[in-house]
Amino acid sequence: MADSADDQAGDTDGAFFQATGRVAEGGEDKPRYRRYQYDLIAPHCGRSVLEVGAGLGEFAQQFTGRDRVVATDVDPGAVRVMNERFADRPELEARQLDLDGEIGIDEPVESVIAINVLEHFEDDVATLKALSGLVTPGGSIVLWVPAYMSLYGDFDRSVGHYRRYSPQMAREAVTNAGLKCEVSRPVNLLGGLAWWAAVRRGGTGSPNSKLVEIYDRFVVPMSRVLDKIPFPFGQSVLCVARVPR
Repeated sequence: MADSADDQAGDTDGAFFQATGRVAEGGEDKPRYRRYQYDLIAPHCGRSVLEVGAGLGEFAQQFTGRDRVVATDVDPGAVRVMNERFADRPELEARQLDLDGEIGIDEPVESVIAINVLEHFEDDVATLKALSGLVTPGGSIVLWVPAYMSLYGDFDRSVGHYRRYSPQMAREAVTNAGLKCEVSRPVNLLGGLAWWAAVRRGGTGSPNSKLVEIYDRFVVPMSRVLDKIPFPFGQSVLCVARVPR
């Protein structure tokens, strides 16, 4: 694999591309959406945070004022991109971490974040148990997973999703892993409707980049408002689990 972010731009063989459908281009994608995710996830996180499946570090770089932020990915090319991105941020570090292998870090963190990760594992309960070993007692595991099997389509298949979750499915996985579920709810109603129209109803195998740009600019601000209303549908499920003390 190439040594720089620019050289990696055309790499479609790495784990990052296989999991996301994106190449490691090293650029910011969907900045408003990333901030929207952050504003929903960050309040559930402690002073030290580890993100698994961090990709290019676009989400992790938003954390400021924390004692320690560790961004990990299985793809060494993505980790190299993150090391470049975090070069002037001593509190941020990038590491390679494979959840299918032996996992561990120097010392446990107060919170683990997994954004669009859990659906890639056939045994999601075992994965949650492994993640809980990285968290201090009383700490949190914050999950962001794709929602509802009615939205499952060719894109999910192509990037290796075993499932999309309902809030109840996420709650059951967390509980079966021996964790306490504090939150499990759908988010991003408009994104769910757009996904259904474009990917399920429209039959496209992946989101259109131009439509994604329009969505980020115009739809995300409306999603923030609508999320305050408890609609029983959305593009994703936000689930917060607590590790027993």
